[in-house]
Amino acid sequence: MSASTVAFAPPGPGTPSQAHDPYRLGRGSGSEDESTGHGAGGPSPKSIVVGFGFWIFILADIITFSTLFAAYGVLKDATAGGPTGAELFDRGSAALETTCLLLSSVACGLAMVALRMRSRFWFQFAMLATAVLGASFLSLEAREFAGLVSQGAGPGRSAFLSAFFTLVGCHGVHVTIGLLWLLTMMAQVAAKGFRADIVRRTTCWSLFWHALDIVWVGVFTVVYLMGLSA
Repeated sequence: MSASTVAFAPPGPGTPSQAHDPYRLGRGSGSEDESTGHGAGGPSPKSIVVGFGFWIFILADIITFSTLFAAYGVLKDATAGGPTGAELFDRGSAALETTCLLLSSVACGLAMVALRMRSRFWFQFAMLATAVLGASFLSLEAREFAGLVSQGAGPGRSAFLSAFFTLVGCHGVHVTIGLLWLLTMMAQVAAKGFRADIVRRTTCWSLFWHALDIVWVGVFTVVYLMGLSA
């Protein structure tokens, strides 16, 4: 038999093809599809794909807030002869806003524990507590904005106030979106229970809410604490 007619047997254990995937990340041996790169087990589960995609969204949102922080840092002294942060900001009101939002993060964590336990009552209770605390935060922020505008310190007064209203207001818009999303998840769990797709959406919402808390800690430190100490 000539060399040109020799049939090659499929690669078995210990053959060179296994060396390309020593840890069997393709979830199979010798069955990798060269066109897709997936092994016999197929692509990653949907929960992992959704989580990875949502983390990319969170990181993109963090970049947006980073640009707003940078703009505020550049413009915080551009008061155009108007009032400064030390003259406008109320430390007590800012501390109360921070307390409400941080407590809402604790309630959000308890809601996720109830989600894993598949307890509808405690899930809805913790989500309702999160919604009340988040709405309290928004009401305090709206009252602060209204007070500044009534003093003639609106966003058009100076570049400093424009940067302040943009940064803090953008965070407030995100909190509002988070609250609407929260209420939607409560309604879906009440109507359909803990289906796999609803659990994925609620988990993504919890990541979004905790990210907003982290951003607010930066706002509280850079805008209020540093502004009042200047």
